[in-house]
Amino acid sequence: MSDRKPTACLVVGAGDDLGAAIARAFAAEGHVACITRRARHLDRLEALAASIRDDGHQARAFGVDAREEDDTVALVQTIEAEVGPIEAAVFNIGANVRFGVEETTSQVYRKVWEMAAYAGFLMGREVAKGMAQRGRGTIIFTGATASVRGRDGFSAFAGAKHALRALAQSMARELGPKGVHVAHVVIDGPIDSNFIREMLPDADERRARDALLAPAAIAETYVWLAKQQRSAWTHELDLRPWSEPW
Repeated sequence: MSDRKPTACLVVGAGDDLGAAIARAFAAEGHVACITRRARHLDRLEALAASIRDDGHQARAFGVDAREEDDTVALVQTIEAEVGPIEAAVFNIGANVRFGVEETTSQVYRKVWEMAAYAGFLMGREVAKGMAQRGRGTIIFTGATASVRGRDGFSAFAGAKHALRALAQSMARELGPKGVHVAHVVIDGPIDSNFIREMLPDADERRARDALLAPAAIAETYVWLAKQQRSAWTHELDLRPWSEPW
């Protein structure tokens, strides 16, 4: 029997919907799904990890504040030492808020940037170290419509998501020649999630006609990105329901 360590997939921002679907999809591919959220959500995170294990796959939960540098450094080191090499890493923190620019406080703007951009930098930097040394690996950043255009009420969110997209572009150029695939996915439309179901009174009707992005379908695309052969890597793609105007 081989004593080789399994490979890991790190999902930063593993919520109940898209993050959970991404974790399940990579676990089904044979990776250990290493899922993170802030410590106050650890009970729900542990429940997700348990359900993945109940399906016959491997998962571990980590209560980590992705905005804290020391915590992120320790997280990646722990996974690499105790679980196995991180073959895929997905940054999936949203931080979607809406305030008019005159009502946007410096605290809100800074917090959104920390969650949606700075935390992505910390994760990307740390996982890149091992991946570049091994000459392989995939880093995926979840973007949004706000990654490519701002609109009224979304100055903080668009600013952070623009920054995340620029980070992904810079990392792709730097790490691609080292064998590391960096991708940015623009989620252009509402995801079938608890948040959207609370926001949209017609969510059930939209789901019935496939007018909401299905988390499992997005996750399938992420797995496909991680499997791409390096002669034809995708850096950026956009995903939207067939009915979405654009």
